[in-house]
Amino acid sequence: MATKKEASTGLLKLLEDQVADIYYAEKQILKTLPKMAKATTNDELRTAFTDHAEETKAQIARLEEVFAALDLPVKGKKCPAIDGILEEGSEIMDEFSDDAALDAGLVAAAQKVEHYEIASYGSMCAWAEQLGLEDVVSLITETLEEEKGADEKLSNIAEEVVNIEADEEGEEEEELVDMDESSSPTAKSRNSATKSSPKSSSNGTTAKSGRSGTKR
Repeated sequence: MATKKEASTGLLKLLEDQVADIYYAEKQILKTLPKMAKATTNDELRTAFTDHAEETKAQIARLEEVFAALDLPVKGKKCPAIDGILEEGSEIMDEFSDDAALDAGLVAAAQKVEHYEIASYGSMCAWAEQLGLEDVVSLITETLEEEKGADEKLSNIAEEVVNIEADEEGEEEEELVDMDESSSPTAKSRNSATKSSPKSSSNGTTAKSGRSGTKR
């Protein structure tokens, strides 16, 4: 007859809770990455999102091994934190869909996700080490290194490509605005009036004709 597993306490309970939390988070991230890949206009960024989606599938499988190592059923726990971060990313995709800054916004949104994951996996790794769960440490460490690598790749893309493209697009838009303003009827009328206006004398007075300026 199977015996019921005793409820965990302390650091072990905290670890188990976080494993369920990050499992839910990874599932939600996996749903979001294809949307981000479709939204971006940058090929390098699209590849980064697509590649990380494949990594995320492996990370989910790894977490299922962690559940088994902890003698727990595979079950996620709703995580309001990751839901909020992903919702912010969705808002960026909607609000900046036709804006040159879209890709820069997508990188920022993705890095917020990575930083959440790095913090979570880092904490879990430390707790598992303290509990002497070496098999769990090994599984979590592998995922932690992948998340750090993904974050670094996003930083490189932002510095080398995305932010530069956004700046250049912004400068082009400013130039177009300046050209439109200079060619407007109001601007032309103003320039014409300036060219045709008479010049006044330096002392601000008008010379009077027919007077000698002296008395007899």
